[in-house]
Amino acid sequence: MSESSLMVRNLNVAYGESKVLFDVSFDVAPNQIVCCVGRNGAGKTTLLKSVAGFLKPLSGEVTAGGDNLLGRRPYDVARMGIKYVPQDKKVFSDLTVRENLELGSYATKDYNWDTVFEFFPKLKILIDRKAGFLSGGERQMLMIGRATLGKPRVMLIDEPTEGLAPSIVTHLKQVFGELSKSAALVIVEQNLPLVCSIAHKVYAMRDGRIAAELQGGALKPADCEPYL
Repeated sequence: MSESSLMVRNLNVAYGESKVLFDVSFDVAPNQIVCCVGRNGAGKTTLLKSVAGFLKPLSGEVTAGGDNLLGRRPYDVARMGIKYVPQDKKVFSDLTVRENLELGSYATKDYNWDTVFEFFPKLKILIDRKAGFLSGGERQMLMIGRATLGKPRVMLIDEPTEGLAPSIVTHLKQVFGELSKSAALVIVEQNLPLVCSIAHKVYAMRDGRIAAELQGGALKPADCEPYL
């Protein structure tokens, strides 16, 4: 069996005195799309932030390709090829699309934007527009596009289709399929038809725990609905 792109074992996380994650374990294989579903407050975003280094777990193990991620700062985790795209769709609003991409290039030393524009041709058209004037879908394109710089091995993407038009959701579905050819994806998502169409594996979370592991392929939205 090939080494996991991402492995989490017995992860426990708390906000102050309030424990949020309880012995969470999961695996992501190379080029695999893994989706995480569950109700609001189930711990999905906390899980991604913990893997990305924004939260310090109480205990557990997080490794990527055998490299230990626990205790590393978020920018070090990113330099190791694990990129986090947060839910809030926040970009540098006073900077243009070009300047936002330049920041991503500066951090990764990857100044080749051809792949970004292959995924999101509209960004090339909007290159000199200030990011604050972009629509929600365009901001999401910019965030994901910027995260592809540096050729990440794992991408952690939180609620990418929330509030977006169906046409953009369809486009992102295609992009995720292309991204998985070079990286493993962990996607927190509530759009069950999308989840069932792209996921190789689904982890359902409830009350800070993994409640079920569901295999993709013949998965239907009804299989995930009990956990929402």
